[in-house]
Formats: sequence, C-alpha cells, structure tokens
Amino acid sequence: MNDLRAAPNQLTLLRLCIVPFLVLAILDGHYPTAAILFFVAGVTDGLDGLLARLLHQRTLLGQYLDPVADKLLLSTVFLVLNHEGFISRRVTVLVFGRDLGILIVSAILYVSIGMRDFRPSIYGKANTLAQILALSTVLISQFFAPFYIVAVRDASLDATMALTVLSGFNYAWKVARKLSVTENPSTP
Repeated sequence: MNDLRAAPNQLTLLRLCIVPFLVLAILDGHYPTAAILFFVAGVTDGLDGLLARLLHQRTLLGQYLDPVADKLLLSTVFLVLNHEGFISRRVTVLVFGRDLGILIVSAILYVSIGMRDFRPSIYGKANTLAQILALSTVLISQFFAPFYIVAVRDASLDATMALTVLSGFNYAWKVARKLSVTENPSTP
C-alpha cells in the first residue's frame, strides 16, 4: 500500500484517470480540451520518472504501472482517433498489433521462464516519441491546422508506422538473442 502513496505512482494513477475524460472529449468533439488533457497526461509521464529518481521513490509497482499507463493512454487514443476517422486503420493496427504482440510475448516469457527484463530500446523510445507527436498534432489539427501542423502530423504518422515496424523487429531480435543465450549459457 505504501507504493501507492509514492508521488510518482500517484502521477501515474492520475494519468490513468485522465484516459476516460480524454476519450469523452474526443468523442464529443471538444478537441482543445482533448489536446490539453493529452498534454497533461504527457507531463505526468515525464514527471513520474523524474520524481522517482529525485525522491528515490522507485517502486516495483511503478516499474509495472508506468508502462501499462503509457500503453493504455496511447493505444486508447489511437483507437478513438481511428474510430473518429482522424487516423488511418493502417497506423492504428500496426501500433496496436505491435503493443499487443509485445505484451503477449512478455507474458509468455515471464510465465514460462521467468524472463522479465524488457527494457525499451532506442527504437522503442523513438517510436513512443513519434506516437506522442502524431497524436498531439492530430488532436491540434482538429481545431488549428496551419500547413506546418499538418506537415508535422503527416510526417509523424509516417514515422510512427516505420518506427513501429522497426522497433517490433528489434524487439523480436532481442528476445531471440536472450532466448538463445538462456538455452546455451556456455555460448559467449
């Protein structure tokens, strides 16, 4: 219960609580409100990690809860924006499929052999950044759409697709390498 009281985990829980309000804002066509909520969720994501380090409040709960909150936020917004016709199915299916695949493989590896070290790669971090930029600009372009916002939106959606595929293959390669080392511990 003490883990729930840690400031970083409180921010992560706040991010989880923002998701339904963000969905409602999008579905009701309140795009400025949706953009603000998405921005606040992003700030809580940045602050929770910073506070965990500064306050020495890194917890096991936070290690699991933070990525779950991130994936829930991003995947939900992708699905809702796709439902509203603002993001193509191609992007949404790639993003959602990759995240679901990683979740399933991680769960299987944890249950079967206890493997739980799945730190994000540079490709995964770049993919997350592209997703955040894409979702932000898609939301903003619903009420403010000068050419440069539209250009960044389109470029970040393209980058999201490319980085989703690249980071998915990178993840599969890293898991395959870890499994081969696990099966052959004498191999250097």
